[in-house]
Amino acid sequence: MNFQFLVLAQQSMPHISATYWIIIGVSMLVSILISSTLKRRFNEYSQIPFRLSGAQVAETMLRQNGITDVKVISTPGQLTDHYDPTSKTVNLSEGVYAGHSVAAAAVAAHECGHAVQHQQAYAWLTLRSQMVPAVQFSTSILNYIMMLSLFGMMYFGPTMLWIYIALFGVTTLFSFVTLPVELDASRRALVWLEGSGLAASMEHEKAKNALFWAAMTYVAAALGSLAQLLYFLSMALGRRD
Repeated sequence: MNFQFLVLAQQSMPHISATYWIIIGVSMLVSILISSTLKRRFNEYSQIPFRLSGAQVAETMLRQNGITDVKVISTPGQLTDHYDPTSKTVNLSEGVYAGHSVAAAAVAAHECGHAVQHQQAYAWLTLRSQMVPAVQFSTSILNYIMMLSLFGMMYFGPTMLWIYIALFGVTTLFSFVTLPVELDASRRALVWLEGSGLAASMEHEKAKNALFWAAMTYVAAALGSLAQLLYFLSMALGRRD
């Protein structure tokens, strides 16, 4: 979740109302609660054995979906699992790649869900990919503005506020475009796990619950970003200076 404007507001907008701090506080609290629940669920489901490793699940799902040009590789770290459409690789963190657990199977299938989206030219994934350059540009400019403001080298007047809102709006839109991409990847993963016969009823429900809490992190981030955007939009519309 993007809280970088919190410092900016304190440095450049001393008249900011308590409403903003309530938004920040509630957003942070919700994010922490969801993240802790997600971590607890994944730790629990990592102890439930699964017949295949995460890598084997990914390779099987890709093969059964007729995808032969995507490689499954191991990547260092935790929570580093992702699908890279440019290199056509399903990157699984070390624990997921080698892990024989319900959690590993759920994550591996989810990432392969993105590969299936790519193969089928899923509209939301295409839009998300097209937005990446704009998001990278917006994020870099936002960070630049923050640094200048912190050193007192930038006056955060009405014009700069509108520029910030426009840039922040791009990142907020990206957060919402990401939601259907992630939710659909989880849906594809669960449908495949059930249809393949690899997951028993209990294992399927555990995988579903794990992916639900993973999705909630994206929902919380998007809603938190929207709340901040709307607050500063209302501030810009209400300013008289």
